[in-house]
Amino acid sequence: MSALTNAATNAGTNANRLAAHGLGLRYGDRVIVDGLDLELPGGAVTAIVGPNACGKSTLLRGLVRLLAPVAGTVTLDGSDIHRMPARALAKRMGLLPQQPVTPEAITVESLVRLGRYPHQRMLSPWSKADQAAVENALARTGTAELRDQQVDRLSGGQRQRAWIALALAQDTDLLLLDEPTTFLDLRHQLDVLDVVADLHDEAGRTVVMVLHDLGQAARYADHLVVLKDGRLAAAGPPAEVLTAELVEGVFQVPCRVVPDPETGTPLVVPRARVRTGTRASA
Repeated sequence: MSALTNAATNAGTNANRLAAHGLGLRYGDRVIVDGLDLELPGGAVTAIVGPNACGKSTLLRGLVRLLAPVAGTVTLDGSDIHRMPARALAKRMGLLPQQPVTPEAITVESLVRLGRYPHQRMLSPWSKADQAAVENALARTGTAELRDQQVDRLSGGQRQRAWIALALAQDTDLLLLDEPTTFLDLRHQLDVLDVVADLHDEAGRTVVMVLHDLGQAARYADHLVVLKDGRLAAAGPPAEVLTAELVEGVFQVPCRVVPDPETGTPLVVPRARVRTGTRASA
């Protein structure tokens, strides 16, 4: 089920609003994101898209304080995240990084339990609330039956759902995912995106995710952010943002944008390549 079903209800909420103000991010001397102004709606699913190396993952790292800005600020509900205590921020914001490193020989349940770290206190015992959060995360991601299996022995789709369960067990209202469908086949891509949509639809979580597939981004997101060369090319509802002109200008792909026959959301259809010459006769 698409997150679009709840767009009208959630898009106007004032909670869990991430924003960048004149944001500059770089690695060494290389500027990746330059002077970015951006507001992400609370209570919605936002997809960040753009060409390779345009700054999508770098932006996500900046939004979760993994990368310090060289200019500007990032705010959460108006507060500078770099002025917030780390544990307090971790209680509000969960992250699934790109290609997370799995601890050796760890089981699914043990991995998911790590999501409760922000809620732990020194010498405090594991509580019923902690276990309930873990059980809820396992159930919501369909990984309960995998709880005793080692994560590094799972399929790609199962492993990704286990990591989403960890982020969910963190029990935050804001969840950020960096390319959650990378290296997955189509079935497992849709499985993961359906889990994300359910988290939004059923639990009201605000979700921000980096995606490559424009059709999937339009189908699952309420709000679309398009980056080009570290700058904002467009932002807004997919039906308004995703045009043939934008796709050609940002991705250099001539195309048509037509309604998805299943959902009515924008679907990008690249124009047919013009072939020259003739086939050799048999």
